[in-house]
Amino acid sequence: MLFRSDLNCQILSDDSPSFDLSFKIIIVGDQGVGKSCLAIKASRNYFEDFYSPTVGFEFVSFNVRVQDKIIKLQIWDTCGQEVYRSLISSFFRSASLAIIVYSIDTEDSFNNNEKWLNDIKTQSNPDIKIFLIGNKADLEDKRRLTKEQGEQLCRDHKLAFFMETSAKTGFNVQNVFIQVAKELYLQHEEIKNRISRPGTLIMPINEDSNNNVVKLEIEEEEKTKRKKFCCF
Repeated sequence: MLFRSDLNCQILSDDSPSFDLSFKIIIVGDQGVGKSCLAIKASRNYFEDFYSPTVGFEFVSFNVRVQDKIIKLQIWDTCGQEVYRSLISSFFRSASLAIIVYSIDTEDSFNNNEKWLNDIKTQSNPDIKIFLIGNKADLEDKRRLTKEQGEQLCRDHKLAFFMETSAKTGFNVQNVFIQVAKELYLQHEEIKNRISRPGTLIMPINEDSNNNVVKLEIEEEEKTKRKKFCCF
């Protein structure tokens, strides 16, 4: 069995139109925690000090090589304002992975993770993977939340991954999306293996992503022939 640590992975410098697999990732979290900054830092290695809140959605994409496959990560960065919450939830169902971001210097952003988790778990594909990210690790002198609190929340909700990052300095930013690509690659490989199993059918969730899949278990009932008996 392959594990994340076994995989060779690299973020590619160009967003080539040629790729083997494509996945949709949605980033959620409170306003001002640095969701857009994380996506932009990972894709363009750029950080903007001036804060401009996202209105609706922003979209970026880039390619990651995992083993012998080129994976395109389609990252949907969502706004954190409550007024857009119902609009955001409509995107959950078609996402392969969700990233919840909070800021280590803001307790409210951490406490509200429960609401984001509930939204994802109730409105998305039940097999969706969820990453938890504590951003703004560069603000150590203003820290209000410990790394252990993030790790505990990850364990309590059985999330796929936790990491602290800094979009400003770049600390762990690429590592997050490398882990995202590895997670989705392993999920894809697991689904491929299921295809070969008797009685299992793999179908796409929608036409836009051939990697968002649901498993339909088909139980074959044993057919018995009805015997006719004659009286003597």
